[in-house]
Amino acid sequence: MSLMKKSLKTRPVCKVTFCLPSNMVDGARSVHLAGDFNQWSTHSHPMKQKKDGSFSITLDLEQGSEYQFRYVIDQERWENDDQADAYLPSPLNAAVENSIVRT
Repeated sequence: MSLMKKSLKTRPVCKVTFCLPSNMVDGARSVHLAGDFNQWSTHSHPMKQKKDGSFSITLDLEQGSEYQFRYVIDQERWENDDQADAYLPSPLNAAVENSIVRT
């Protein structure tokens, strides 16, 4: 898993690429990115599958902010990013952590 960040000089935006490698998806048909930037929608941010089997998506996020997120695999399994900037307990279930990306 990886997060790549690139701040734009012309706008207060950070382009963040979220990537889930093929060994984490186990032949999944779909992966979506859910987080507080999309009200935890499991449908609004589908990730694109690459030829190597990994899934990725790039979002423009406001610079200087912090966002919680997780990957939703085949609408069943939720995964964190092992390259996240930090982890916080989920407000819905303290036994579960959410990944954090800081822009």
